[in-house]
Amino acid sequence: MTAIASSSSAPAPRAPRDAFWTRIAAELAESIRRGIYPPGQRLPSEHALAEQFGVHRHTIRRSLASLCEQGLLRAAQGSGTYVEDFAVDLVLAKRTRHQQNMALAGMRGALRVLASAHTRANAAEARALQVPARSALLRLEVLGEAETQPLHFSERYFPLPRFAGLAEVVRETGSITAGFTAHGVADYTRRESRITSQMPDANVAAQLRQPVSRPVLCVESVNVDTEGVPIEFARAWFAGDRVTLTVAHDD
Repeated sequence: MTAIASSSSAPAPRAPRDAFWTRIAAELAESIRRGIYPPGQRLPSEHALAEQFGVHRHTIRRSLASLCEQGLLRAAQGSGTYVEDFAVDLVLAKRTRHQQNMALAGMRGALRVLASAHTRANAAEARALQVPARSALLRLEVLGEAETQPLHFSERYFPLPRFAGLAEVVRETGSITAGFTAHGVADYTRRESRITSQMPDANVAAQLRQPVSRPVLCVESVNVDTEGVPIEFARAWFAGDRVTLTVAHDD
Protein backbone atom coordinates (compact mmCIF):
# COMPACT_ATOMS: atom_id res chain seq x y z
CA MET A 1 0.00 0.00 0.00
CA THR A 2 1.31 3.39 -0.89
CA ALA A 3 1.37 5.94 1.91
CA ILE A 4 -0.27 9.24 1.17
CA ALA A 5 1.25 12.23 2.94
CA SER A 6 -1.21 14.46 4.77
CA SER A 7 -1.70 17.99 3.53
CA SER A 8 -0.37 19.33 6.83
CA SER A 9 3.08 17.91 6.11
CA ALA A 10 3.38 19.49 2.66
CA PRO A 11 5.85 22.41 2.50
CA ALA A 12 4.24 25.85 2.41
CA PRO A 13 4.41 27.51 -1.02
CA ARG A 14 7.08 30.14 -1.26
CA ALA A 15 5.98 33.70 -1.83
CA PRO A 16 6.81 35.07 -5.29
CA ARG A 17 10.02 37.04 -5.31
CA ASP A 18 8.20 40.18 -6.46
CA ALA A 19 5.95 40.00 -3.39
CA PHE A 20 8.82 40.86 -1.06
CA TRP A 21 9.39 44.40 -2.30
CA THR A 22 5.67 45.21 -2.44
CA ARG A 23 5.16 43.89 1.10
CA ILE A 24 8.11 45.91 2.39
CA ALA A 25 6.88 49.02 0.61
CA ALA A 26 3.46 48.55 2.20
CA GLU A 27 4.99 48.13 5.67
CA LEU A 28 7.13 51.24 5.27
CA ALA A 29 4.14 53.22 4.02
CA GLU A 30 2.17 52.13 7.08
CA SER A 31 5.06 53.17 9.34
CA ILE A 32 5.02 56.60 7.70
CA ARG A 33 1.25 56.85 8.17
CA ARG A 34 1.56 55.96 11.86
CA GLY A 35 4.33 58.51 12.40
CA ILE A 36 7.07 56.00 13.15
CA TYR A 37 8.97 57.79 10.39
CA PRO A 38 7.74 61.40 10.72
CA PRO A 39 7.87 64.02 7.94
CA GLY A 40 11.40 65.11 7.11
CA GLN A 41 13.09 62.15 8.82
CA ARG A 42 15.77 60.19 7.06
CA LEU A 43 15.05 56.47 6.78
CA PRO A 44 17.60 53.87 7.89
CA SER A 45 20.16 52.98 5.26
CA GLU A 46 19.44 50.39 2.59
CA HIS A 47 21.84 48.04 4.37
CA ALA A 48 20.02 48.47 7.71
CA LEU A 49 16.61 47.97 6.11
CA ALA A 50 17.85 44.89 4.25
CA GLU A 51 18.97 43.37 7.56
CA GLN A 52 15.70 44.37 9.24
CA PHE A 53 13.55 42.67 6.60
CA GLY A 54 15.96 39.83 5.80
CA VAL A 55 16.24 40.59 2.09
CA HIS A 56 18.86 41.75 -0.40
CA ARG A 57 19.58 45.46 -0.79
CA HIS A 58 18.22 45.51 -4.36
CA THR A 59 14.82 44.45 -2.96
CA ILE A 60 14.90 47.38 -0.51
CA ARG A 61 15.99 49.67 -3.32
CA ARG A 62 12.95 48.65 -5.36
CA SER A 63 10.63 49.24 -2.39
CA LEU A 64 12.06 52.71 -1.76
CA ALA A 65 11.84 53.60 -5.44
CA SER A 66 8.15 52.68 -5.43
CA LEU A 67 7.48 54.92 -2.42
CA CYS A 68 9.39 57.76 -4.09
CA GLU A 69 7.17 57.34 -7.16
CA GLN A 70 4.12 57.63 -4.87
CA GLY A 71 5.45 60.84 -3.37
CA LEU A 72 5.88 59.45 0.15
CA LEU A 73 9.68 59.54 0.04
CA ARG A 74 12.35 61.59 -1.66
CA ALA A 75 15.88 60.45 -2.40
CA ALA A 76 18.74 62.92 -1.91
CA GLN A 77 21.87 61.80 -3.74
CA GLY A 78 24.71 61.20 -1.32
CA SER A 79 22.51 61.88 1.70
CA GLY A 80 19.81 59.23 1.95
CA THR A 81 16.08 58.74 1.61
CA TYR A 82 13.69 61.04 3.48
CA VAL A 83 9.99 61.15 4.25
CA GLU A 84 8.40 63.98 2.27
CA ASP A 85 7.99 66.65 4.86
CA PHE A 86 5.40 69.15 3.68
CA ALA A 87 2.86 70.24 1.14
CA VAL A 88 2.57 73.98 0.68
CA ASP A 89 -0.66 75.71 -0.29
CA LEU A 90 0.30 78.40 -2.80
CA VAL A 91 -2.22 81.05 -3.76
CA LEU A 92 -2.55 82.22 -7.35
CA ALA A 93 -4.21 85.60 -6.99
CA LYS A 94 -4.27 89.05 -8.52
CA ARG A 95 -1.09 89.79 -6.60
CA THR A 96 0.94 86.58 -6.42
CA ARG A 97 4.24 86.85 -4.53
CA HIS A 98 6.46 83.88 -3.65
CA GLN A 99 7.80 85.27 -0.40
CA GLN A 100 4.32 86.30 0.73
CA ASN A 101 3.03 82.80 0.01
CA MET A 102 5.85 81.34 2.09
CA ALA A 103 5.17 83.73 4.98
CA LEU A 104 1.49 82.75 4.98
CA ALA A 105 2.55 79.09 5.15
CA GLY A 106 4.91 79.86 8.04
CA MET A 107 8.00 79.04 6.00
CA ARG A 108 11.06 80.80 4.72
CA GLY A 109 11.39 80.89 0.98
CA ALA A 110 13.04 82.75 -1.86
CA LEU A 111 13.63 82.63 -5.57
CA ARG A 112 17.03 81.56 -6.82
CA VAL A 113 18.22 82.53 -10.30
CA LEU A 114 19.84 79.53 -11.97
CA ALA A 115 20.57 81.12 -15.33
CA SER A 116 19.95 84.32 -17.28
CA ALA A 117 20.33 85.22 -20.94
CA HIS A 118 19.09 87.56 -23.65
CA THR A 119 16.87 85.87 -26.21
CA ARG A 120 14.39 86.63 -28.99
CA ALA A 121 10.64 86.29 -28.48
CA ASN A 122 8.98 83.34 -30.17
CA ALA A 123 5.33 83.52 -31.21
CA ALA A 124 3.90 82.50 -27.80
CA GLU A 125 6.14 84.86 -25.85
CA ALA A 126 5.51 87.77 -28.22
CA ARG A 127 1.75 87.24 -28.00
CA ALA A 128 1.80 87.07 -24.18
CA LEU A 129 3.98 90.16 -23.80
CA GLN A 130 2.30 92.03 -26.68
CA VAL A 131 5.60 92.73 -28.44
CA PRO A 132 6.67 92.04 -32.03
CA ALA A 133 8.05 88.59 -32.80
CA ARG A 134 11.81 88.35 -32.39
CA SER A 135 11.81 91.23 -29.87
CA ALA A 136 14.66 91.19 -27.36
CA LEU A 137 13.76 89.56 -24.03
CA LEU A 138 15.51 88.77 -20.78
CA ARG A 139 15.09 85.08 -19.93
CA LEU A 140 15.56 83.81 -16.39
CA GLU A 141 15.55 80.25 -15.11
CA VAL A 142 14.38 80.44 -11.51
CA LEU A 143 13.96 77.93 -8.71
CA GLY A 144 11.36 78.66 -6.04
CA GLU A 145 12.31 77.12 -2.70
CA ALA A 146 10.79 76.71 0.75
CA GLU A 147 13.00 75.59 3.63
CA THR A 148 15.62 74.53 1.01
CA GLN A 149 13.07 72.28 -0.76
CA PRO A 150 12.28 73.01 -4.44
CA LEU A 151 8.63 73.85 -5.00
CA HIS A 152 8.68 75.15 -8.55
CA PHE A 153 11.03 75.71 -11.46
CA SER A 154 10.23 78.45 -13.96
CA GLU A 155 11.26 80.12 -17.18
CA ARG A 156 10.48 83.85 -17.03
CA TYR A 157 10.61 86.40 -19.83
CA PHE A 158 10.85 90.19 -19.49
CA PRO A 159 10.88 92.85 -22.25
CA LEU A 160 14.19 94.54 -23.03
CA PRO A 161 15.60 97.12 -22.69
CA ARG A 162 13.08 98.01 -19.96
CA PHE A 163 14.27 95.29 -17.58
CA ALA A 164 17.99 95.16 -18.32
CA GLY A 165 19.72 94.49 -15.01
CA LEU A 166 16.71 92.82 -13.40
CA ALA A 167 18.54 89.48 -13.10
CA GLU A 168 21.17 91.00 -10.83
CA VAL A 169 18.57 92.41 -8.45
CA VAL A 170 16.70 89.10 -8.26
CA ARG A 171 19.97 87.27 -7.59
CA GLU A 172 20.73 89.60 -4.70
CA THR A 173 17.25 89.72 -3.17
CA GLY A 174 15.55 86.47 -4.15
CA SER A 175 12.53 88.54 -5.20
CA ILE A 176 10.99 89.36 -8.58
CA THR A 177 9.05 92.15 -6.88
CA ALA A 178 12.31 93.78 -5.74
CA GLY A 179 13.58 93.51 -9.30
CA PHE A 180 10.49 95.29 -10.64
CA THR A 181 10.72 97.97 -7.94
CA ALA A 182 14.32 98.68 -8.92
CA HIS A 183 13.09 99.22 -12.48
CA GLY A 184 10.32 101.66 -11.60
CA VAL A 185 7.41 99.23 -11.27
CA ALA A 186 5.80 100.08 -7.93
CA ASP A 187 2.99 97.54 -8.31
CA TYR A 188 1.94 94.80 -10.70
CA THR A 189 -0.87 92.27 -10.98
CA ARG A 190 -1.53 88.86 -12.48
CA ARG A 191 -3.61 89.15 -15.64
CA GLU A 192 -4.05 85.43 -16.19
CA SER A 193 -2.92 81.98 -15.10
CA ARG A 194 -3.37 78.80 -17.12
CA ILE A 195 -2.91 75.54 -15.23
CA THR A 196 -2.30 72.14 -16.79
CA SER A 197 -0.99 68.79 -15.59
CA GLN A 198 1.84 67.25 -17.57
CA MET A 199 4.83 64.95 -17.36
CA PRO A 200 8.11 66.82 -16.78
CA ASP A 201 11.10 66.64 -19.07
CA ALA A 202 14.45 65.54 -17.63
CA ASN A 203 15.58 69.07 -16.76
CA VAL A 204 12.38 70.03 -14.92
CA ALA A 205 12.36 66.73 -13.02
CA ALA A 206 16.00 67.21 -12.01
CA GLN A 207 15.38 70.76 -10.76
CA LEU A 208 12.38 69.58 -8.71
CA ARG A 209 14.29 66.51 -7.51
CA GLN A 210 11.63 64.08 -8.63
CA PRO A 211 11.35 61.27 -11.22
CA VAL A 212 10.23 62.04 -14.76
CA SER A 213 7.36 59.59 -14.24
CA ARG A 214 5.67 61.84 -11.64
CA PRO A 215 3.30 64.51 -13.05
CA VAL A 216 3.81 68.21 -12.37
CA LEU A 217 1.48 71.19 -12.48
CA CYS A 218 2.39 73.69 -15.19
CA VAL A 219 1.24 77.30 -14.79
CA GLU A 220 1.60 79.83 -17.60
CA SER A 221 1.02 83.37 -16.38
CA VAL A 222 1.21 87.00 -17.48
CA ASN A 223 1.87 89.91 -15.12
CA VAL A 224 1.07 93.52 -16.04
CA ASP A 225 2.02 96.91 -14.60
CA THR A 226 -0.47 99.50 -13.35
CA GLU A 227 -1.03 100.68 -16.93
CA GLY A 228 -1.95 97.17 -18.04
CA VAL A 229 1.28 96.70 -20.00
CA PRO A 230 2.61 93.11 -19.85
CA ILE A 231 5.92 92.98 -18.01
CA GLU A 232 6.44 89.27 -17.44
CA PHE A 233 5.49 86.00 -19.08
CA ALA A 234 6.28 82.91 -17.00
CA ARG A 235 6.02 79.19 -17.43
CA ALA A 236 6.38 77.46 -14.05
CA TRP A 237 6.38 73.77 -13.15
CA PHE A 238 5.25 72.86 -9.63
CA ALA A 239 6.07 69.64 -7.79
CA GLY A 240 2.60 68.14 -7.55
CA ASP A 241 3.29 66.17 -4.37
CA ARG A 242 4.58 69.22 -2.47
CA VAL A 243 2.22 71.92 -3.65
CA THR A 244 -1.48 72.69 -3.61
CA LEU A 245 -2.49 75.56 -5.88
CA THR A 246 -5.41 77.72 -4.75
CA VAL A 247 -6.89 80.21 -7.21
CA ALA A 248 -8.21 83.26 -5.32
CA HIS A 249 -10.92 85.33 -6.99
CA ASP A 250 -11.35 88.04 -4.37
CA ASP A 251 -7.95 89.79 -4.51
